[in-house]
Amino acid sequence: MTTRPGLLLAAALALAACSPAEDPAAQAAAQAAASEQAAEEAAKQFEAEFAKQNWGLARAHGDVLMAKYADTKAAARIKPQYEEAKANADAEREKRRLTGLWTYQTEAVPGGKQLSAAIYAKEPVDTGGSGAQPVRLIFRDHPEWGDSSYLTLEGGDFNCYGGCRVKVTLDEGKPRSMAASRPDTDEAIAMFIEDEKALWKMAQQAEKTLAVEFPVKAGGTRTAVFEVGELQPDKLPGWN
Repeated sequence: MTTRPGLLLAAALALAACSPAEDPAAQAAAQAAASEQAAEEAAKQFEAEFAKQNWGLARAHGDVLMAKYADTKAAARIKPQYEEAKANADAEREKRRLTGLWTYQTEAVPGGKQLSAAIYAKEPVDTGGSGAQPVRLIFRDHPEWGDSSYLTLEGGDFNCYGGCRVKVTLDEGKPRSMAASRPDTDEAIAMFIEDEKALWKMAQQAEKTLAVEFPVKAGGTRTAVFEVGELQPDKLPGWN
């Protein structure tokens, strides 16, 4: 004998079997509508940050929109602005990177203050020491010693005792020959580039890089490339 609960379950199953299956086209339409709505919300967030020129946040919202809802009307609408936001965000990030390559210091010394601006070469250079080593370019304003520009090494040595010539190149331009000298001292491995004001001006004029080719005791010459594009000239106000 069939129990009452059993009858109810049988009736429910029979009713479910008789119910029509959900239309796949309707399902797709509902899903598309939901995607368009979500895309519009993301687009509003993108457009708000784009209007404020907050390129990093605008790009982040745009990245989400393009990753999740690339086929929506909202994505098509903002795509030109999204490409602009990406380009501007990349440019801002590169500017921050280049700015951070420079180190500026103010130090109290007898007679006043010493100011300096320094930057490491883009890549270490094998100068005859134990493998490739950092090369540093320094501009210094000292109340007693005056203004100077020089390279320093952490390994190897310059072949410039008594004076030599170095070649300085801005970006992809022609090399410029400049006088240099290596002090006869063991306190630091340094080589002065004599026309410091001209070198400082060249560093300001470079769009991207300033390269210095110099002789080394190990033989031949080496080249250090510095990404000087975001030098802040006001850090050495007396040089301008």
